[in-house]
Amino acid sequence: MLRPLEGVRIIELAGLAPAPFAAMMLADHGARVIRIERAGHPHPIPPDKDILRRGRAEILTLDLKSEEGAARVRDLTRTADGLIEGFRPGVMERLGLGPDLLLQDNPRLVYGRMTGWGQEGPLASAAGHDINYIALTGNLHGYGRAGEKPTPPANAVGDFGGGGMLLAFGMLAGILSARTTGKGTVIDCAMVDGAALLAAQTWSLLAAGMWRDERGANLLDGGCAFYDSYECADGKFVAVGAIEPHFFAALKEKLGLASSQLDPCLDDELAATFRRHPRRHWCELLEGSEACFAPVLSMAEAPRHPHLAFRGTFADIDDQIQPMPAPRFKDP
Repeated sequence: MLRPLEGVRIIELAGLAPAPFAAMMLADHGARVIRIERAGHPHPIPPDKDILRRGRAEILTLDLKSEEGAARVRDLTRTADGLIEGFRPGVMERLGLGPDLLLQDNPRLVYGRMTGWGQEGPLASAAGHDINYIALTGNLHGYGRAGEKPTPPANAVGDFGGGGMLLAFGMLAGILSARTTGKGTVIDCAMVDGAALLAAQTWSLLAAGMWRDERGANLLDGGCAFYDSYECADGKFVAVGAIEPHFFAALKEKLGLASSQLDPCLDDELAATFRRHPRRHWCELLEGSEACFAPVLSMAEAPRHPHLAFRGTFADIDDQIQPMPAPRFKDP
């Protein structure tokens, strides 16, 4: 696999979840990432089990509050393409490592700042976590079943999709710009902004009158029987996503359904149908067909699925299963 970021050098100030995820993505694709961990700061996940730390070229432990520690960081950034930090606004400035100073040392530096609420605004200095950011942006309001309380999708939307992945994108955009213009930049990557952005299509559907501003009442949120999950006879689940009429026609034919796609009875018929046999039966009948079907696999099951095993989506590294880098780059 090609490693398109060979030659890119990133300094990462260790933090939680989103910033390390961005650094991991850059390292996965060939960037030389030097990770700086704070002396005396506990690791929430044992370092040998923390996938977000993988691929680092070097891991240093420094006291950033000391003159020596700050000077070392400053020295490292003089020849770096980028720096990633995930502290609250103002912390880096108090450490003597703010962007104004570091960009004086290295005018081409891309200074990536990962926060929940952003560098500015009424909540900029407030504490928060993924659930708070997706709550404020309207995302969490739409997650869950109709008539039930909002259900957070772990921390995928705020921390990783709206946070770390957008920071990785921003770092690369900034580095490309710096290589063209010779001028670095400061990236204000706020999870609250990123979470809002991830819902762009939902906002489009809302504006077009094609989305109801409530849980479990829409095409993609469990409000339609043909796009939902169902329990099987063995207590395991399957997922169907037969949105387009021709995909639903395939599902209807294979299951022998009597209901039409928009029939109010479809949900009950699908539920009763799938409860007749164990998940394995439905996989043999439907998987790989035009019915838009997949088994709902656990984390223990997913790496063993034939498709994911063929692609090497997961790998066992040092007796630990972990997802492999994505996307993939290949020679034409």
